[in-house]
Amino acid sequence: MFELLKTDPGSKARLGRLTTSHGVIETPIFMPVGTQGSVKALDPRELHEMGTQIILGNTYHLSIRPGMEIIRGAGGLHQFINWHKPILTDSGGFQVFSLAKLRKIKPHGVEFRSHLDGSLLFLGPKEAMAIQRDLGSDIAMVFDECPPHDCAPREVRAAVERTLRWARACREQPRAAGQLVYGIVQGGSHAALREECAKTLVAMAFDGYAIGGVSVGEPEPEMMLAVEYTEPFLPANQPRYAMGLGTPAQLVELVARGMDMFDCVLPTRVARNGTAFTSLGTVNIKAGFNKADWRPIEAGCECFACRHFSRAYLRHLLNVNEILGLRMVSVHNSYMYLKLMSDIRTHLSAGTFSEFRRQFVAGYVPSRRLRLGQAKE
Repeated sequence: MFELLKTDPGSKARLGRLTTSHGVIETPIFMPVGTQGSVKALDPRELHEMGTQIILGNTYHLSIRPGMEIIRGAGGLHQFINWHKPILTDSGGFQVFSLAKLRKIKPHGVEFRSHLDGSLLFLGPKEAMAIQRDLGSDIAMVFDECPPHDCAPREVRAAVERTLRWARACREQPRAAGQLVYGIVQGGSHAALREECAKTLVAMAFDGYAIGGVSVGEPEPEMMLAVEYTEPFLPANQPRYAMGLGTPAQLVELVARGMDMFDCVLPTRVARNGTAFTSLGTVNIKAGFNKADWRPIEAGCECFACRHFSRAYLRHLLNVNEILGLRMVSVHNSYMYLKLMSDIRTHLSAGTFSEFRRQFVAGYVPSRRLRLGQAKE
């Protein structure tokens, strides 16, 4: 059940509450990505301590390794990974895009060659929903086709038609007790297709709706347009999920465009390369200017890394390939994303979101190099 608690008078931003089988989620919310049953470099205790409300798992990857027999034997995904808060599982539809060289699209699903050993796999609406039923996720996603952003209009049209056909098939499948199912709107950067897809999915009466086919290589303005083309046709009394997005400034702008739920691999992915997110932009911790910088990654940050370690020490760890370095930057980045969403909820509640949005977006420079004394933090 989703409750719309408050709307922002200066934008389409919303404060909400989503109740699931494993707990209540306050929205807007960022969901750390645990594709293979683990948020990379973080353990459940750390996720709890930084205020994580829900994490993600992936149908395609988990069905291959460790395999459904193991997860069923454990009693479902929550038990297997010792995470007893909500879990959302992607259907594997994104792999139709990301593993394009290893798959063939057929009318009733997708035939894959395993990215591990080349063995033949098949995933369609029936299979994706059966796997998610066994995983026992709180929110299951329908199986869809995510087309490349630069494909021909006729290919986008075909992807939308398959997505809608597969959504109907997903809607008919049994689900785990209390499991919510979200439809996914496709349509690329085509306003008419986005509208058509959204309206058709809403008529199927899903529990929530996601905007897919974004952050697949398109320019940021095109990504924002895809969201703007879709949002007016999604129900106000149900959650809206922008899939695979984005940078901190993008999240603020997407909240302002009426989105409630987000996921992205960026916090832990770029951390492994030594890049840290701050409220002013990104910092390359491995860079030479941090060699004798005794400050934390970001002044005022309350994450474990910032409370205990300097940039100089983290730089040393990263440059000598000590695992603690990438773990601590992953902790900071994940905390930063979750704290940003908490701040957004606070400002929405107080009626000050518009000013917060203006100041945050104006001050955020994606490629900013925060040298000692160069910028206040």
